[in-house]
Amino acid sequence: MIYGQGHPRSMFCPVGLPGSDMDDTQLKEIIERGLFKGVMKFNEPLSSHTSLGIGGPVDIMVFPEDPLSLKNVLLVAEKENIPLFVIGAGTNLIAPDGRIEGIAVSLKAFRSIELTQDSDENNVVLFAGSGVPLPMLVNYARKYGYSGIEALAGIPGYVGGAIYMNAGSFGVEISDVIISVSIMDPHGGIAILDKDNLGFSYRSSGLPEGSVILSANIILRKDDPAEVERRIKEYSGRKKASQPLGEMSAGCVFKNPVGEAAGRLIEAAGCKGMKKGGVEVSSLHANYFINKGGATCRDFVELMEEVKEMVREHSGIVLQPEVKLIRTGTRGQELERLHD
Repeated sequence: MIYGQGHPRSMFCPVGLPGSDMDDTQLKEIIERGLFKGVMKFNEPLSSHTSLGIGGPVDIMVFPEDPLSLKNVLLVAEKENIPLFVIGAGTNLIAPDGRIEGIAVSLKAFRSIELTQDSDENNVVLFAGSGVPLPMLVNYARKYGYSGIEALAGIPGYVGGAIYMNAGSFGVEISDVIISVSIMDPHGGIAILDKDNLGFSYRSSGLPEGSVILSANIILRKDDPAEVERRIKEYSGRKKASQPLGEMSAGCVFKNPVGEAAGRLIEAAGCKGMKKGGVEVSSLHANYFINKGGATCRDFVELMEEVKEMVREHSGIVLQPEVKLIRTGTRGQELERLHD
């Protein structure tokens, strides 16, 4: 959803200068002047906003209700050199244990789905806001018999994060159904990018640095609602049987290397069931790390490093992280090591 300046390819990097003094005067001013609609919280624990349940307090967390409010927050952050990052549903995010500098932005209010084109005999076009939960989009498609995203059933997170990560499952990726994406740049300008200009690849997109995903136009096929529902149930059942969906996790920890499955490599290296503090490698799917209670960012990072090294020693393959790590706060430098 937002990609910070100075750290290419990271979803959660600061837009401003790390370490800058936090001054919320300008933010309070835009509220008083009626230039911000939404909710603003101070010292908000990110552990309440991540599926892993880990994360220290962020200085300010804002929940804008519309693009103008988002624009005004971005402009304040840029003017005052305040670090800023956008958090989706927090399902693929690892946050530091200590204080997290700057502003966290949630676009959960951007959650509308609209049918924008139904003139084609075979296809429909949907508008989906970046804050639409992916399960909500899949359920919408099920209800009306629109096919193309059944395989994404069971993937948590918001549409914006799914687009940024090019989320996928069972050979289907969100990019397969994208027509265009609307973004806002750090200066508040809005642009619409066609799919061909987005540079999608495995678990990655080529969105301009510093941009925030606002919405997407998605094309789906008209189909029999009963058949769409059957396929959704099939994919959901396969996920439930092989993934610890009911546990506190951040989803898949590592990307699958070409021609390999990270979970299989981790299991083959003898890492299944390994523990570090409150974090454990899942016994059901080794590419999931579970918060068993009281887990910290330190636990997660250290377990990642140990697993990564054991896989390298066993297979010669160096796993790359799929989870995204906030690079501000007390453990920012340590978190960055995983990308070396």
